[in-house]
Amino acid sequence: MRTYLLATSNQGKIIEMRAAFEGLDIELLAPSDLPEPPAKPDETKDTFEGNAIEKGEYYFKETGIPCIADDSGVIVEALKQELGVHTRRWGAGSEASDEEWITYFLDRMKDEKDRSARFVCVLALVDESVVQTFEGACDGVITNEIEAGYLPGLPIAGCFKVNGSDKVFSALGVETKNMQSHRGKAVEKLKEFLQNNSRSDGS
Repeated sequence: MRTYLLATSNQGKIIEMRAAFEGLDIELLAPSDLPEPPAKPDETKDTFEGNAIEKGEYYFKETGIPCIADDSGVIVEALKQELGVHTRRWGAGSEASDEEWITYFLDRMKDEKDRSARFVCVLALVDESVVQTFEGACDGVITNEIEAGYLPGLPIAGCFKVNGSDKVFSALGVETKNMQSHRGKAVEKLKEFLQNNSRSDGS
């Protein structure tokens, strides 16, 4: 069994990724599982890919454990250049609670007619010999209000409907959401890479 560290402290992301990797011969650790969790790194890059690699390399350097790092966010048509890679740090700020953050966001959106949005996720696989990235995206709309409860750290899932669905992400359940979401699509590409790599090296 191979062990990877999920290079994130976002509990919602950890729950979703552990569910998405079920069935593979892989153990996924969270930073909180470690005896001495590293401090959270700064995110200094201006792309999802750059931030994912930066986080993966930081956690790998600190722990020596191969890492899977996530950087994701939402691009809202009505708020161009405002969220994206800065999503969780935007608006009410990174120290705000999920409720405070999403309240600020929906208040900013209340008078906007164009509610289209795109979620983007980049996963970075980082170890001593590999730095590989995998991207997923999905398009949808922001609803006027929260329509379902959400996992900790993922408040927008309560007010985002992917195109073709009549339910917000968080109302779909983790398994169904993983089949449609930006993160789920990135995970599928990573899983394929890991399975192919496992076959090629005989492990």
